[in-house]
Amino acid sequence: MGTLTAQMSHTGGAWCLYVVLYGEPDWPTVRWARTGPVPTVAERRRALAGLGYEVVPGAVWSWTEDSRDPDVDSTPVVLIAAVTVRPRKAVTA
Repeated sequence: MGTLTAQMSHTGGAWCLYVVLYGEPDWPTVRWARTGPVPTVAERRRALAGLGYEVVPGAVWSWTEDSRDPDVDSTPVVLIAAVTVRPRKAVTA
């Protein structure tokens, strides 16, 4: 398997990190119980590792703003972060 995209979003509730698996009904997901602060890069790395993925070396998180209704600029902002990931290599003893 090649690289994939992991995304983290916040729509006013808890932060949610997931690995995008097109064509699959359930994506690997981690939710933080808190609404703030933003999960640190270290927290995201641990969450991805728990899902069996790692950030591709050299990849950095990018952030974008979206809204629930792009035609109305007074709707709440949805923050979305993304990074390129790959499956973690199995550790052999």
